[in-house]
Amino acid sequence: MENSNKVLMLMSGGVDSSVAAALLKKQGFSIVAVTMKIWAGEYSPGGHSNHGCYGPEEDDDIEDARRVCEQIGIRHQVVDLTDEYQSTVLDYFNAEYLTGRTPNPCVRCNLKIKFGALIDKAVEQGVGFDYIASGHYAKIQFEPASRRYLLKKAFDLSKDQSYFLSALSQKQLQRLVFPLGSMTKMEVRRIATELTLPVAEKPDSQNFISGNYCSVIKSNANPGDIVDKFGTVKGRHAGIQYYTIGQRKGLGISSAKPVYVTAIDAVNNNVVIGERNDLYHQEFCVTNLNWIAIPTLTAPMTLNVKIRSSHKEAEAEVTPLDPNTVRVKFIKPQFAVTPGQTSVFYEGDVVVGGGIIDSVSKNN
Repeated sequence: MENSNKVLMLMSGGVDSSVAAALLKKQGFSIVAVTMKIWAGEYSPGGHSNHGCYGPEEDDDIEDARRVCEQIGIRHQVVDLTDEYQSTVLDYFNAEYLTGRTPNPCVRCNLKIKFGALIDKAVEQGVGFDYIASGHYAKIQFEPASRRYLLKKAFDLSKDQSYFLSALSQKQLQRLVFPLGSMTKMEVRRIATELTLPVAEKPDSQNFISGNYCSVIKSNANPGDIVDKFGTVKGRHAGIQYYTIGQRKGLGISSAKPVYVTAIDAVNNNVVIGERNDLYHQEFCVTNLNWIAIPTLTAPMTLNVKIRSSHKEAEAEVTPLDPNTVRVKFIKPQFAVTPGQTSVFYEGDVVVGGGIIDSVSKNN
């Protein structure tokens, strides 16, 4: 960033992006901040929940972003992406759940909306910039030998967001700046307090959505059978969109042993249940691949693999099957490998690549 000083700052109204903006302003960069508007206000969140990225608190977040920008002296714009978010994230989320899969909307939002449509709209509105910054906890490093931009884990591993950024392309990564990548959350809070930012004590967003995620699925529930692995009917379900692999609560099944959702059979509209041991799998296929550290995978690699954001990565052999599919085989079986989820491949703190879990091999 030595020779360019115009930065497009993606502001969420939270403490992280606010501190990132303040740090860049202090370093002398010319900043225009943009906050996206995505909530259509068409559903009722219902019940108590943590603050989500998508929900009725959006107006408060936009106002918080505006107040921070006014205080630190940078221009602020709101970009309406309601239609784009609906068609790109919510419709995708809806379709995946109705086919028995469990998607990660945040990975898709980062790829298509935050670092996609939002940037495009800012350009359309005449905003000029050299770099794009956000409050994500991750690092980007250019590797001269490969001439590729690497995505790396944040210094604060408890806040690392590299998993959620794993679908970003080289074209996107080469313009991104993450000012918080080498900081801890405690440091960020301290800086926000020292600068008396109005969001210094604001809680972090915890969920994709405020309230029950099913409230954004625009489809009537289609009740069906809950069956065991032999096909024996054990109960009834309210609709497959209310269930995900590994789920234990809310099944309404009486059993001497704890039972879990082990599979979702969308074709027959069945939810399959079993014991915890039935949820451990060693092998699965990943499609919709995005390679970051390498151009493509041409031979098997031993990497550390995550199968969801909260999963502790585990060692596995990743083998190419075709240009858009790899087979992942863990050294040790892992719990609840779930079709639709994002799987990310790491070598140390470097994101090698990732994709979407497509199918899971049955236990022997």
